[in-house]
Amino acid sequence: MKKWLDLIDQLYHKTDLDRESWLTLIGARRYMADEDRRHLKELAVRRSQATYGKDIYLRGLIEFSNCCKNNCLYCGIRRDNMRIHRYRLSEEEIVRCAKSGWDLGFRTVVLQSGEDQAYTDDEICRIVAAIKAAHPDMAVTLSLGEKDHASYQAYFDAGADRYLLRHETANEVHYGKLHPPELSMRHRMACLYDLKEIGYQIGAGFMVGSPYQTDQCYADDFAFLKKLAPHMIGIGPFIPHHETPFRAFPAGTLEDTLFFISLLRLAFPKALIPATTALGTIHPLGREMGIKAGANVAMPNLSPRGVRKDYLLYDGKICTGDEAAECHRYLERRMEGLGYRVVRARGDYAGWQRGCS
Repeated sequence: MKKWLDLIDQLYHKTDLDRESWLTLIGARRYMADEDRRHLKELAVRRSQATYGKDIYLRGLIEFSNCCKNNCLYCGIRRDNMRIHRYRLSEEEIVRCAKSGWDLGFRTVVLQSGEDQAYTDDEICRIVAAIKAAHPDMAVTLSLGEKDHASYQAYFDAGADRYLLRHETANEVHYGKLHPPELSMRHRMACLYDLKEIGYQIGAGFMVGSPYQTDQCYADDFAFLKKLAPHMIGIGPFIPHHETPFRAFPAGTLEDTLFFISLLRLAFPKALIPATTALGTIHPLGREMGIKAGANVAMPNLSPRGVRKDYLLYDGKICTGDEAAECHRYLERRMEGLGYRVVRARGDYAGWQRGCS
């Protein structure tokens, strides 16, 4: 048997791999035959369905501010991008977006922004509390970047259930090539551990095909994720933005992203893994392919149409003009066409209880 097929089967049977094995498996993606890739995807889908069946969970994404104090080299809303129209939604607008999502059948909303210091902790807590008061059966996910422990605790006490904070890369040298000196990989990881200790369902993840990324970087990602054991893992291809220093770098590939989704599903059977908008951006059927590689989450946009075109982390982002209802129905039809069903459920990590890390 080919070495990497043996390693894939070991993962399927829940055997942890050592670093050398991870490097062998990660490197094999460059020369795997099509039938080997299909085998990997089939095992990943089998593993996903063993826990979650054919249910697809929707998260309604509310991108409420594109203002950011950071200057990450890959990001279209970075501080130094002066050719972007900045916006902030009011508390009332955010709560209204959540209500529209609930009316459409969403039972999770994701409040996402740049690291915008204009919103105080009290304001974020009021927004979370208002959504939970109006819709007790709706999960609230936050994606606001790096905060201190007290802020994370306050949001949790207000009712927030989940927190997304992609680590981007678990290799310190690589992290330094993607971020300005004032940002630290160690601090970002410490934030993730704070969030888990508080009791959130936490989400981490990395870019695929980002500048200066190596197989060693990917191996570091899997080692970190194994140690962290997050409830959600979001990955997507790097896509350059024309107003960043990385504008001339090539995008990550569809094939690599699907390969890593499948590996993540085998290594983390219960994880909630999205078929991301970035995946749909690099291929018209990218999100469907993500589901067929082992993903089980989709994240339609609930932001007001007037601001969607301004929240561009990368070039070419899809779904910046669709109405939320249209996008919801469109995704439902496409998932049903694959033999899956979009469910009206929070879609919690299997076995999770609030406040238990």
